[in-house]
Amino acid sequence: MFGPKNRIITIANQKGGVGKTTTAINLATALAAIGERVLIVDLDPQGNASTGLGIQRRARHLSSYELMMGTHSIGQIAQDTAVPNLAIVPSTMDLLGVEMEISKESDRVFRLRKALASVDALACSYVLVDCPPSFNLLTMNAMAAAHSVLVPLQCEFFALEGLSQLLETVDQVRQTVNPGLDIQGIVLTMFDSRNNLAQQVVSDVRLHLGDKVYHTLIPRNVRVSEAPSYGKPAILYDLKCAGSQAYLQLASEVIQRERQRKAA
Repeated sequence: MFGPKNRIITIANQKGGVGKTTTAINLATALAAIGERVLIVDLDPQGNASTGLGIQRRARHLSSYELMMGTHSIGQIAQDTAVPNLAIVPSTMDLLGVEMEISKESDRVFRLRKALASVDALACSYVLVDCPPSFNLLTMNAMAAAHSVLVPLQCEFFALEGLSQLLETVDQVRQTVNPGLDIQGIVLTMFDSRNNLAQQVVSDVRLHLGDKVYHTLIPRNVRVSEAPSYGKPAILYDLKCAGSQAYLQLASEVIQRERQRKAA
């Protein structure tokens, strides 16, 4: 069903503002920095991952819309970024029309899977798919195409409630269109060590999900928040800041889990 040469990870959470796109950009950059060849597929019509990697809107002549419609291949659409070994399939607002255009097609859930089976995608060791903050046909395509789902989770009061909904969604996708889908891991984001509630959320999530939760905590960090306005990942904008260092640690954990999975 999938190419053996790469690992497709969907980064998803139906709740907005949890650091999903920030995680996609910086995890991809960290993986590329340690020698992996990485592709981001920006599947969010807002296109924040594309903007955050310096791809101007006027330069997005082809996008993930064409990829989903099947008119162009990844090799024709993907653009190199300022990060060596990191390319992106950018997004435009055209994606908003995809659901209506393909809703009656028999392969509507498998459009992205088909596109990622190409030679161009297989040349990448990691493909990260940045999803919109909702569960729609785009997110369904991302989960149908992926080996696993990585879930950014903000350290706040309603985190566990939203997480349980997402885990149910993953389970539904596993039962219907992608039996091999699993949870890559839960990334706790926007962590503030001075906040007792944040500490409690971390404890609760680890209690409920154990090994699925990454050890790395992504802190609230001004430099990480500033970076997208300069069209750069935080790791390029300020390598030494706490947020950048955390994403480098997260990349190391992701690779370690992949090695353990292959050895199992």
